[in-house]
Amino acid sequence: MSNLLTKRFSLDYSLGLLAVLLAAFFWGTAGAAASFSKGLQPIAIATISVGVGGLIHTVLSLKAIRRNYKKILPFKTKIGLAIIVSILCPFAFYSSVSLAGVSIGTVVSIGCAPLFSVLLEWIFDHRKLSLKWLISFVFGLSGIILLSHIGTSVHEDTVVQSNRLLGILFGLLSSFSYASYSWIMKNLISHGVDSRAAMGLIFGICAVLVLPTLFITGTNLFTYPENLIVALYIPLVPMFLGYLFFSFGLKHIPASQAMTLALVEIPVATILAVFLVGESLTSQSYLGLFLIFLCVFVLSRK
Repeated sequence: MSNLLTKRFSLDYSLGLLAVLLAAFFWGTAGAAASFSKGLQPIAIATISVGVGGLIHTVLSLKAIRRNYKKILPFKTKIGLAIIVSILCPFAFYSSVSLAGVSIGTVVSIGCAPLFSVLLEWIFDHRKLSLKWLISFVFGLSGIILLSHIGTSVHEDTVVQSNRLLGILFGLLSSFSYASYSWIMKNLISHGVDSRAAMGLIFGICAVLVLPTLFITGTNLFTYPENLIVALYIPLVPMFLGYLFFSFGLKHIPASQAMTLALVEIPVATILAVFLVGESLTSQSYLGLFLIFLCVFVLSRK
């Protein structure tokens, strides 16, 4: 019996790791996909991501919401905070990518999330750090520092330093929002709330709040066919599939560990930025990629 429980735990743990890694891969494609839009402002892309993707989550989670709404009601404050950060995260992320470039915007938005996640768990959950996490975090942080010195995109030669700094600040806001959402979801799950129900409710309310603004921000949506492709891809893949896999992973691994595993989004986004967007990489950037993969390898070892 003990062996069966051990194997079951090991399988759940492995599936949780795999789910978060897949979510990170899907998220890593978002910035590059957004760069192919023409005339669409970051706020419009974020609205499409939250609005359309949120509606998909809600429709597929209606049964779970009906079954679990009584469990969700006592957590109205946490649900409200999750709604706020779920709207802030994509708005800040796409603004960061637009101002600072796909690579740097993604590095800041995702790379700082483990730090914010650990701070939240340290403050509210009194969780202690393991030596393995510290080692993996050093590798990940070192990789982020190296990647942060990436050359500018050939499409962004005229971007002024003030815009780049503003993009980094937006990235930090996105990072904090992302870590906060993950901590809230993990907290709800630990109190017996079904992840699909909570996610469907949160994203559904987000969609209702932001979709009406698309009439103002999305005036160029139908001007170019590329915009329609982006408008379909971003809510379906990074938003829907990404958060679906990530929520599943949070059932089986700690939020801080999930944040660190999500660093895989950085090399994915960087590689796509180089080969699809035209951003350049130096030798130290490739070393940064290696260190991030090493970080994920160390963290995933039991």
